[in-house]
Amino acid sequence: GEAKNPGRSIPIAVVGSILIATVIYVLLQIAFIGAVNPSEIVKGWSHLNFNSPFADLAIALNINWLVIVLYADAFVSPSGTGITYTATTSRMIYGMEKNKYLPNILGRVHPLYGVPRQAMFFNLFVSFIFLFLFRGWGILAEIISVATLISYLTGPITAMTLRKTGTDLYRPLRIKGLNVIAPLGFIFASLTLYWARWPLTGQVLFIILIGLPIYFYYQAKSKWKGFGQNFRAGVWMIVYLLCMMTISWIGSEKFGGLNIIKYGWDMGLIAIVALFFYAWALKSGYKTEYLKEAIHVNNEMKEAEAQTASAKEQVIEKQIK
Repeated sequence: GEAKNPGRSIPIAVVGSILIATVIYVLLQIAFIGAVNPSEIVKGWSHLNFNSPFADLAIALNINWLVIVLYADAFVSPSGTGITYTATTSRMIYGMEKNKYLPNILGRVHPLYGVPRQAMFFNLFVSFIFLFLFRGWGILAEIISVATLISYLTGPITAMTLRKTGTDLYRPLRIKGLNVIAPLGFIFASLTLYWARWPLTGQVLFIILIGLPIYFYYQAKSKWKGFGQNFRAGVWMIVYLLCMMTISWIGSEKFGGLNIIKYGWDMGLIAIVALFFYAWALKSGYKTEYLKEAIHVNNEMKEAEAQTASAKEQVIEKQIK
């Protein structure tokens, strides 16, 4: 939303970040496999037990300086992630307040620093609650990762719904083949959610559903204005989460389930269920007041760009003359 040239910068950012991460991870795997003593994996990789693979390997090879660097990085890297989450979550809370789902105080922006400080403090308070409930970095990281994954599920739905409802919107970046990419993306995200394993999937989905009372409270506060249409448009998500929770519970034992649905069949079922909810979600989309406002602003931007282009043409004509 803040990119100056989205058509150029977004593809570079997305594709570039994936390629860089891929190269780094492949090099890490090559380094690890090459450094392991063949005698330690004669009976298979499952017999290799490292709590901290690279650090333990460095200790085994007596590379002490590398051990220090790796343990220092184990502190620095999560700190960087934490700083990123601090910014993004406070902005999400700010956005929720603007949509009238949280108290007004959380939408106040500091006049000097330009950040929603109250939202940041609220985020800190919620973090303390999570630390109390899920004690241990490993468990907390798993919870946050799965919860973040669920937010990705809305991406394909949102993109395709806007293709249907926002046909008049100016698009500096238009992805070709989105009709195929979006449903596949929703299926892959659903599979990844399932692969997170039971009971973790159930715990995360339960935490998300806890937010419904807050939603209902602010709907009641606004005298249920537009509630019926909004709820009908979003009820697919509630049913989807409950279905995913159920499939995860009775799914393959490889993913922590009761093994009622055997391995292989479980993933086929996930793909079918995902396509069903994808179609339901697209059918539920409608043109909201926010979209109408965006179209109005978009038209103003088009006019401004047209006027700018016309002014540039006049300057060029004068130069030619």
